[in-house]
Amino acid sequence: METIKPLNPIALELGPLSIHWYGIIIGTGLLLGLYIATNEAVKRGLQKEVFTDLVLWAVPIALICARIYYVIFNWSYYSQHPNEIIAIWKGGIAIHGALIGAIVTTVVFAKKKNLSFWKLADIAAPSIILGQAIGRWGNFMNQEAHGGPVSREFLESLHLPDFIINQMYIEGSYYHPTFLYESLWDLIGFLILLILQRLNLKRGEVFLTYVIWYSIGRFFIEGMRTDSLMLTDNLKMAQVLSVVLVITSTVLILYRRTRKGLTARYKD
Repeated sequence: METIKPLNPIALELGPLSIHWYGIIIGTGLLLGLYIATNEAVKRGLQKEVFTDLVLWAVPIALICARIYYVIFNWSYYSQHPNEIIAIWKGGIAIHGALIGAIVTTVVFAKKKNLSFWKLADIAAPSIILGQAIGRWGNFMNQEAHGGPVSREFLESLHLPDFIINQMYIEGSYYHPTFLYESLWDLIGFLILLILQRLNLKRGEVFLTYVIWYSIGRFFIEGMRTDSLMLTDNLKMAQVLSVVLVITSTVLILYRRTRKGLTARYKD
């Protein structure tokens, strides 16, 4: 019997207060993304405070929506335990819910500030996917969002360092490090989006490319995961939504490219 101890998910304890690595990692991704978006916003002629103001609204609303989304697709449990609906500290948020909340908030924010939603979205897209790439390491620390069982030999064949292989040893079995697959996919997407920003595409296309890229990766990676939110007994919600988002975003790009009058470009 192997005796492999998982990494401690708690980074620091201050009396009754426990600071988890998950929160530190998510916070790091948020701050780095904000820094990158702010610098790009200034280059694009926006005020330096635009994204700071947006984040103050978008982050809490996204967090609430992420929890609501998770609860909806686990309603069979939460309908029997309504006192746990707000117990977010016990885990249970969904990135798609967070994205929906953030997008709706940005639409309203852009309208109030008389700014282009598409311009804000294009600027923010690399920061969003970078934040997701970093955030998946929070799942790693919590030993969650993993795939099905595999052998240690399989993980070693991927040339992974021991600390990743050992962390994927959970309750007597090794598992697919799907957190790592998605993190690497998102990191590649981040680099692609930075390049697309320099190509000066039509406004909105950088963000829509982000949606397509992330959704393609999520579709295949979700197929490996064992903790998926289910739409039906056989359909994983993230996969269904990924297909819808890829089709919708592709149609939007084609439609906006052929529609007369939509000539604004990213750098305008």
